[in-house]
Amino acid sequence: MAVAGIAGPLRRIAAGRRRLPTGITTAAALVAAALLLPLAFLCWQAAQVGWGELQHLLARRLTLDLLWNTVRLAVVVTVASALIGTGAAWATERTTLPGRRVWAVLLVLPVAIPDFVIAWGWVSIRPSLSGLPGAALVLTLGLYPLVYLPVAASFRRADPAQEEVARSLGRGPFETFIRVTLRQARLAIAGGCLLVALYLLAEYGAFAILRYQTFTTEIFSEFEQGFNAPAAAALSLVVAVLGMVVLASEGVATRAGRQGTVQARSRAVSRARLGRAAAPVTAAMAVLVGLAVGVPVATIVYWMGSGQRSTLPAASTLAGAAWHTALYSAAAAALATLAAVPVAILAVRHRGRMAIAFERAGLLVEALPGLVIALALVFFTVHYAPVLYQSAPLLVMAYAVMFFPLAFVAVRASLARVPPALEEVGRSLGRRPVSVVVRVVVPLVLPGLLAAFFLVFLTAATELPATLVLVPTGVQTLATQFWAYTGQFSYAAAAPFAAAMLALAVVPTVLLGRWFDRLPTGALSR
Repeated sequence: MAVAGIAGPLRRIAAGRRRLPTGITTAAALVAAALLLPLAFLCWQAAQVGWGELQHLLARRLTLDLLWNTVRLAVVVTVASALIGTGAAWATERTTLPGRRVWAVLLVLPVAIPDFVIAWGWVSIRPSLSGLPGAALVLTLGLYPLVYLPVAASFRRADPAQEEVARSLGRGPFETFIRVTLRQARLAIAGGCLLVALYLLAEYGAFAILRYQTFTTEIFSEFEQGFNAPAAAALSLVVAVLGMVVLASEGVATRAGRQGTVQARSRAVSRARLGRAAAPVTAAMAVLVGLAVGVPVATIVYWMGSGQRSTLPAASTLAGAAWHTALYSAAAAALATLAAVPVAILAVRHRGRMAIAFERAGLLVEALPGLVIALALVFFTVHYAPVLYQSAPLLVMAYAVMFFPLAFVAVRASLARVPPALEEVGRSLGRRPVSVVVRVVVPLVLPGLLAAFFLVFLTAATELPATLVLVPTGVQTLATQFWAYTGQFSYAAAAPFAAAMLALAVVPTVLLGRWFDRLPTGALSR
């Protein structure tokens, strides 16, 4: 009798696993189609230009120079960020560094400062800073937290047994660190390096300020100044290919890294005693934070108090820019988070060829700079929906498409921690899949949804190139107004907008840091 009583629910559960939920699948398909619009735009542009002309554009000396500039900077910044981020994570999580909790907070603060603000801070006090040295310095200071955060989480949850075994076999501290500690963290290091490399491909503002020519700066010039759509499309294709190469190489590193991934530790890790090295390590932390945070913040304070009051914007202008920035960023964050839910559900609960295809479509956006996405949306709106051109909904959609991967990985990581049995119980009681998602899944993954929201909000609030192209006529955001003043060398006028961007980013940065600390190691890479 008991077996017969549960046979029906078990059959329904098994059928639910085999059958894809129609509503969720349809929603995920629509999201994937929207995310593939920029790639479709590039393919259409390439077809219109023709292979002969496209080959001529790609074979220019300019293209080779841009490729060299981009690749060498990516290598330098990625390696430097990996070294700094890993070293800082080890110092705060695995040593007796004095005030390590304070340093753990300060080391993350560069995430709240846009890279073009860091570049402006340095250039305004040292105008000669430019080229590869300047770009490498500024981007490393701005991007090393992308490696620090996952590596710190990995060190915090590493299994200490492997290190103890290595030391019992006579391995020294340095050899143990290289062969055991780093091996445990290599998945996190690979994920952080992926974020750094992809961010570099999409960066525009810092490169423009530092006068360092890359694909994004040239694409912007071709579109805004030369109105040369074929050239812009050709260069965009190169950037897309570079992004795909980065994603593919990270996939190889991730598969290799998972072989050395260990379960979360069950006891505390012994911290290395710094002894006499405490003073130089503390000094190194102070120099790093001073360069990454102290310089731009001090520059903002200096220019705001410089006495050049005539160039300061009116309070209404600053308030209006802040309001539009918060409004557009919040709308985009909500849209991207909502769009990530059906794709994440299929990727985690109904993994198959279709789910993998939708997942790859979402992550492929990471390989495209925001400027390319903006140009694609301009093309489609001009041809098929002109009423949306230069409108707020189009800018919000651009933000949502650009930063969908951020929302997706956060939602996916949280959903992976929810026991599938809870959803199966809901389905066994006759609830429809959408009802199970709303009433069971969403409350359990709410922290991940909030993290996704804040990730997109934080990034959209400081986005520059796509905003310059798509911002509605007569409207300014903090980023565009800051950019307008810096273009006129009105540093005192630009400083309040930089300060407002920092203030707007503080709370999301703190909340994201706490959420990241609670996330299992490797969750964002699954």
